[in-house]
Amino acid sequence: MTSLVGTRILLRFNLRRDRLMIPVWVAVNTLMVLSMPNTLKTLYGTPAERADLIHQVATNASFRALIGPVFDDSVGALTAWRVGVYAGVLAAVTSLLVVVRHTRDEEESGRQELISSGAVGRRASLTAALLAAAVANAVLALLVVAGLAGQGAVGALAFGLGLGAVGLVFATAAAIVAQLTESARLARGLTAGVLGAAFVLRAAGDSATTDGSSVWTWLSPLGWLENLRAYAGERWWVLALFAAAIALQAAVAYGLAGRRDIGMSFLPTRPGPSVGRLGTAGALAWRLQRGSVLGWSLSFFVVGVVYGGLTDGVADIVGDNESARRIFERMGGQSALTNAFLAAMVGMMGLVAALYVVGSVLRLYGEETSGRAEPVLANPVGRLRWAAGHLVIAFGGSVLLMLVTGLGFVVGYGKEAGPILGACLVQLPAVWVIGGLAVLLYGVLPRAATAAWGVAGAVLLIGWVGPALDAPRAVLDLSPFGHLPKLPGGGMEWGPVLVLLALAVALVAAGLTGLRRRDLTT
Repeated sequence: MTSLVGTRILLRFNLRRDRLMIPVWVAVNTLMVLSMPNTLKTLYGTPAERADLIHQVATNASFRALIGPVFDDSVGALTAWRVGVYAGVLAAVTSLLVVVRHTRDEEESGRQELISSGAVGRRASLTAALLAAAVANAVLALLVVAGLAGQGAVGALAFGLGLGAVGLVFATAAAIVAQLTESARLARGLTAGVLGAAFVLRAAGDSATTDGSSVWTWLSPLGWLENLRAYAGERWWVLALFAAAIALQAAVAYGLAGRRDIGMSFLPTRPGPSVGRLGTAGALAWRLQRGSVLGWSLSFFVVGVVYGGLTDGVADIVGDNESARRIFERMGGQSALTNAFLAAMVGMMGLVAALYVVGSVLRLYGEETSGRAEPVLANPVGRLRWAAGHLVIAFGGSVLLMLVTGLGFVVGYGKEAGPILGACLVQLPAVWVIGGLAVLLYGVLPRAATAAWGVAGAVLLIGWVGPALDAPRAVLDLSPFGHLPKLPGGGMEWGPVLVLLALAVALVAAGLTGLRRRDLTT
């Protein structure tokens, strides 16, 4: 078909461009899944402990909303339960980022017009983008199947296929949204909103029933993943739901792609505000990033409420399980279980906030490489002033995220705000160090700027998986979060906090110095 001419070459090009991003995201997801069986064997090594866990999940609606219902007491079934929803979310995020990057991003930057001037079919770029996402999900599925085969090959196959299918559902959803919108930023935001709605629908359904049978659960692809029931009497017919959704969404995306011009969209673009509202570099940065800040803030508040609501019941969930108690103590740094749980959850939110900071800082790289920064800098706006507008949004936005997280915990937990808000704010120096590394890479080595995602992914992996695997202290100390005081409940240590703050300032200063001295990327 002439409309697909050039797909193979474009696919190779896409995979080359994503040679860092896809492996990092797939590796983080795979390691999160494969680390779980040994952890669960340690935590729930006896049938009695596993039976008690299943009972606690069945009687705790908040816990089911957060993770989902348990269908069997085998290690494989517990693994699919414990990480299934979050592995599915990570697969979806990877897929939507890949598809939007190679479709709407290319059109917005003008590169797609140059590509299309050659011997390239009308739908080749969309096909190559979807195939790149398919490659990422296929690798994830293969690694998960191979890694979990020891728990049962049939269950591993079902779980791996389910994860890959969730990724492809959101890849094709992103392909549709990329046809509807004229902005890559809006395309990512809308697809992320669809993913958030899928999570909320699944959570609402799982909180209402103990077996995943709610209509709300079945309205969500994440609910399909859990109802596939890997290691618990697999329901292979659920894969037909994934196949139908993927095929239908892909058909819609291809139909829309054939009915519009390059660079155009089906949703009308609203006129911009008056010049007075965009009269400064900071105002422009806020205009570009306000949707992201507000979306992240709402998500952090909701998660804070959910985690806060779980705090009072954590003692019942852990029960007499000393292994589970020790993991919370390693994450939270103290023996009082409630405080350890709060400190561990606040630390996890800090790790996720680091992802926001990296994405916000790298908006500078996107503005530069797309050519939009050059017209701004052609006016009486210096590079440092231009960059400062985005960095204020990045670093100031992280303060807002941790504040709303603390407020969410207070609402959900119903206790005094001071200690919890202090615990949230103490995460900021470590978050800023990761952001400072992103600024340094962008300012000094702009072509390696996306490596900041790899740093953030590694830190996320250390923080999430390290305590569960009882990683050596030397490994945990590779993360700046490993040096923070464990609050609430622990003692405040200003030394490490001040050192991390100084390091973050030095990294940002070095990055801005490099930006000021180098040429703009062309």
